[in-house]
Amino acid sequence: MTFTQKWPEKGWALLQLLLVACFSQAEEPVCRRRGDLENPQLSKDGDIILGGLFSFHSTWKDRRETYMHKPLPLQCTSLHFREFQFAQAMLFAIEEINNSTDLLPGISLGYKLYDVCGSIARGVRVTLALANGNEVQSAPSEVPCTRPAQVQAIMGETSSSPCMAIATVIGPFYIPMISHFATCACLSDKTKYPSFLRTIPSDYYQSRGLAQLVKHFGWTWVGAINTNDDYGNNGMAIFKEAAQQLGICLEYSVSIFRTDPPDKLQKIIDIIKASTSKVIVAFLSHLDMDVVIHELSQHNLTGYQWVGSESWIVDSETASMDKHHILDGAIGLSIPKANVSGMREFMLDVKLFNSSSNELFTEFWETLFSCKFKQSKSSAGNQRECTGHEDLTGVKNSFTDMSLMPIFYNVYKGVYAVAQAFHDILSCNKTCNKKVQLDSFTILQHIRKTQFKTKEGDEVYFDENGDTAAKYEIINWRPTENGIVDFITVGLHDSSLPADKQLNLQNKSLFWAQNSQQVPLSVCSEKCPPGTRKVLQKGKPVCCYDCLRCAEGEISNITDSITCVRCDPDFWSNERRDSCVKKEAEFLSYEEIMGALLTAASLFGTCLTAVVAFIFFRYRQTPVVRANNSELSFLLLFSLSLCFLCSLTFIGRPSEWSCMLRHTAFGITFVLCISCVLGKTIVVLMAFRATLPGSNMMKWFGPVQQKLSVLGFTLIQVIICILWLTISPPFPFKNLKESKDKIILECALGSTVGFWAVLGYIGLLAMLCFILAFLARTLPDNFNEAKFITFSMLIFCAVWITFIPAYVSSPAKFSVAVEIFAILASSFGLLICIFVPKCYIILLKPEKNTKKNIMGKGAPKPF
Repeated sequence: MTFTQKWPEKGWALLQLLLVACFSQAEEPVCRRRGDLENPQLSKDGDIILGGLFSFHSTWKDRRETYMHKPLPLQCTSLHFREFQFAQAMLFAIEEINNSTDLLPGISLGYKLYDVCGSIARGVRVTLALANGNEVQSAPSEVPCTRPAQVQAIMGETSSSPCMAIATVIGPFYIPMISHFATCACLSDKTKYPSFLRTIPSDYYQSRGLAQLVKHFGWTWVGAINTNDDYGNNGMAIFKEAAQQLGICLEYSVSIFRTDPPDKLQKIIDIIKASTSKVIVAFLSHLDMDVVIHELSQHNLTGYQWVGSESWIVDSETASMDKHHILDGAIGLSIPKANVSGMREFMLDVKLFNSSSNELFTEFWETLFSCKFKQSKSSAGNQRECTGHEDLTGVKNSFTDMSLMPIFYNVYKGVYAVAQAFHDILSCNKTCNKKVQLDSFTILQHIRKTQFKTKEGDEVYFDENGDTAAKYEIINWRPTENGIVDFITVGLHDSSLPADKQLNLQNKSLFWAQNSQQVPLSVCSEKCPPGTRKVLQKGKPVCCYDCLRCAEGEISNITDSITCVRCDPDFWSNERRDSCVKKEAEFLSYEEIMGALLTAASLFGTCLTAVVAFIFFRYRQTPVVRANNSELSFLLLFSLSLCFLCSLTFIGRPSEWSCMLRHTAFGITFVLCISCVLGKTIVVLMAFRATLPGSNMMKWFGPVQQKLSVLGFTLIQVIICILWLTISPPFPFKNLKESKDKIILECALGSTVGFWAVLGYIGLLAMLCFILAFLARTLPDNFNEAKFITFSMLIFCAVWITFIPAYVSSPAKFSVAVEIFAILASSFGLLICIFVPKCYIILLKPEKNTKKNIMGKGAPKPF
């Protein structure tokens, strides 16, 4: 359609608007309520009128409006006895106050009760009817078209979503609204809902309490389902936040509403079937819980542990619908039990409903007693006719069930809170001042500040958010043999206490799903035992993880540790990796086999040296001993015994003194030993040269010079050792790098230059001695000292040359063993090569131990 085609229609509409405006100016200004009249389902006049909003019907017929004509009024269906009970509780409180001489004497309370049908739109509509009244009011043009509210306070509604809409509408007028069952935490926001109060705790506390309850039983992997309205969505949002703080993960979270189509319900069933969690947290209204039970029953989904909110956990209607025992063992939070004297009898007296001519109560009566009035338009095929004089004797249904007495008590307390506020406003004593001008804001302020005790002794007050104290009972479903479910109180939850003391479970055996006596297990991953750490699985919540064993040298001593702690340097992890144990100190000790063998070899060498020394001393006057420079021989034997003994300083736990002693003693004794051998070698050469004509060599290398040479060579080594010990001495050292699970106790060299200077000096003397002995190899056989010295030096040099790579490459205590072996091998080489041949002649060939044989000359043999 083009713009020119639209213009005639727009012009016609504009003309109509101008005509309406002209005629309106000509009429008398009036305030007129738009729409049809809304008459209360139950009412009573009084000095003070209280409004009541209850869903006597739980739902309505859904029809598609074309808006081509005026929509028809809402057609409510599914009578809901629970709401009748709430209304009865309100009427009981009003009757009790009207009959009281202490509270509001001379003042009567009236009421107007409306059926909301669970519809938010209808709830707002009837609220406006409560506030404005139904009559048309004319007013002169100079007078504002305003008047006080027709009701001073409104009791209800039951659900959170209607309460939010209604409180938004009446909030600007400060008309007090007190709900008995709307628990959404969002309603605590006084900037949005300034006139809303409630006698039931906020879901902020209930949701956190449910999270604590789930955590208490170790359920860290759960599913969640909530009503798709403000009550369920806000409650579940708070639960998720609290659960995350407590380390609880949700495998899935779905929402449902009782009017959802079958395909959506089927998707939810499929999600539950495919899940691995065994615990389901249900933040549902009792009506939506009934839908869930029906769907689960059709698919026989049993065996899940249910955790419920206060809306359905003690609802006997919900329990009676659970024919397949789906909810057996359910646990949840409920409003504490209450008992108001006289309320039960009043609620079961249905004469008040019988006196009503309203069609609603005709339907109520027929449904309650399963009968039908003659004039009834009901299509139900009931067998008998209603007389109007039926009583509830023998009748068992949700209307006669008093399991929701705590909620009835909330209605009762709300009415009394309003009455107490009016008692203060009207300055009541024996009489009340009826001339006080009432306004909504003043009434609201007094209700907020009111604080009183009921006749049952319970204290009633509202905090700054209009909420009451948050205390809950922990309820456990326990089915009985006759099919009835007992709601057993197994604990308490008090949100006013510190967080660690809020949950208090009694020592009662709980009944769990599938008639189990054991707490169900619902985790994504089993707990990681000590000795392991958690590693999150990629793409999954934090509750899903693998348990990896701690690395060597690391431990975890708690369950579900997220990290492994490295042990201190002196400690190592045990086999289970759950504790650090002190590392075993490793060193070459006398107790182990290798240490014992080396010790035995050292002592054997010392003893053998002592035996040789004894033989030489015993036969010191014989030519063999005298011809081989007996003084240097005894000094050499003494130094060899020290060489054997110094190897013992390398065995045992290293200490500060043993570290300094082992290397210096080794260096000095070996230099003393080599110096003696070098002296003997020089003596042999000098003695051979001295036999030549005109030689006077021996006078330059006599006994005194021999001793001084030994002293001089040794003194140089002593000076090197002193410098080493002064500048950077060896010290005990814990080698933590050589072995992961052991501490290698060894002697650090301190100054490596000092160590290699000592070894280098010994090697220098040994090479010099070897060269001189090699030069003396052509001496006559009978004078064979040089030949044996050459062999001994050859062995000595070979041992210490091979020692260097073996020492460097040997780990830990084996390097010490290599050093000891080198000391012992070179010492035995000197002892055997130099002294054993002489002992052989002395002991076994005494005929050769003569001066003639020693001085005999023969052709020399090549070496």
